[in-house]
Amino acid sequence: MNDATLQPALPAAAVAAPKPTSQARLIAACSIGNALEMYDFTVYSFFALMIGKLFFPSDSAYGSLLLAVATFGIGFVMRPLGGFVIGNYADRHGRKAAMTLTIGLMVVGTLCLAVAPTYATAGLFGPLVILAGRLLQGFSLGGEIGASTAMLMESGGIKGRGFRVSWQLGSQGIAALCGALTAAVLYGNLSPEALQSWGWRVPFFLGLLIAPVGFYIRAHLDETHTAEAHESSPLGLLFREHGGLVVKGVLTIIGGTVGTYLVIYFMPTYMIRELHLPASLSLLAGCVTGLTSFAASLLSGWLADRLPRRKPLVVGATLVTVVLLYPAFWLMTHYPSVPLVLALSALLTGTLYLGTTPMLLMMMELLPIKVRASGLSVIYAIGVTVFGGSCQFVVTWLLARTGNPLSPAFYMMACAAVTLLTVMTLREVPESR
Repeated sequence: MNDATLQPALPAAAVAAPKPTSQARLIAACSIGNALEMYDFTVYSFFALMIGKLFFPSDSAYGSLLLAVATFGIGFVMRPLGGFVIGNYADRHGRKAAMTLTIGLMVVGTLCLAVAPTYATAGLFGPLVILAGRLLQGFSLGGEIGASTAMLMESGGIKGRGFRVSWQLGSQGIAALCGALTAAVLYGNLSPEALQSWGWRVPFFLGLLIAPVGFYIRAHLDETHTAEAHESSPLGLLFREHGGLVVKGVLTIIGGTVGTYLVIYFMPTYMIRELHLPASLSLLAGCVTGLTSFAASLLSGWLADRLPRRKPLVVGATLVTVVLLYPAFWLMTHYPSVPLVLALSALLTGTLYLGTTPMLLMMMELLPIKVRASGLSVIYAIGVTVFGGSCQFVVTWLLARTGNPLSPAFYMMACAAVTLLTVMTLREVPESR
């Protein structure tokens, strides 16, 4: 049986006759936008303390950091809007058109971060430029994930879709690795004065260099789906017929989202403020977790293509992560050394990401092709906005309020438990569909 018989029947005008597209080009085109966004997030996280001082002056050290991470999180507020608007656009006008739009918006948002004047130079205008950049990035990524992941899934055979989709998540690891390496090089080679003056801007300018490549390879992709002109709004159809699945989807990604933003993006700040480790060394955590998430994502995709069921892999990975969280954070806080923290961060990242690709595949296989991009965009945007965007703020507040360095572990355990319970209620679509 060929793959054409495995997809739901579509009107002849719905899909243009495809031309051969190399898998490498497809993967690069679909993951480059997400990678750029995650790179910017990583860099922002690593320079959060400095950005807080430059743009959000406060009498309290925690106050500046809270304002900086709140601005980091506010970009997530635009994700649901981006998911609704661009996801619907991707299901109606095609994945390729939506992906071209999102990368353009990402470039403008990154440029805002790179050129924003500080509070001392321009007063409130500086923080407002930072805010505008984060809002644009949030809006674009809200629609990016649904369109690009749907194209990865649809462009090829069923047997290889786990590997293809895993690159969407693996690109986040590569982005985190590149962002951490860039920050580590800057911290290691520039004086504190140079970093504060101009050095922190360099990573954002470097991120812009990938934009022309992204535009070019996306322009040469083959479309996988467009709707008939007379069809109703994909977004309306999604909520009318699949509203319950959207709710379950949001609950399903809570654990992975909080884990990603805590273990990968907040860990450098945690190592500096709570464990009192040197900034230049603690940035290595970003390199280690980035590389680990990349490897674990590809491994989970490889396993998803070979195992008869996806749910056991998701449940097993989530359970192991929950069991490891408390002892891992206890060891970090009682024996704070760089090698130990790096090893434990890699362990948590590996178990966390082993379940991500099969979980993503389960959700997309439950969504019909007519609402797949909008469905995944809405699920991802809402889940990441509410829990990922608030993660650093919530954890920083918990640390300040309770004084307990283990509070991040308790928060992540609670979120992972919600994910585990929700996954148990999901059905699996037979692979033949």
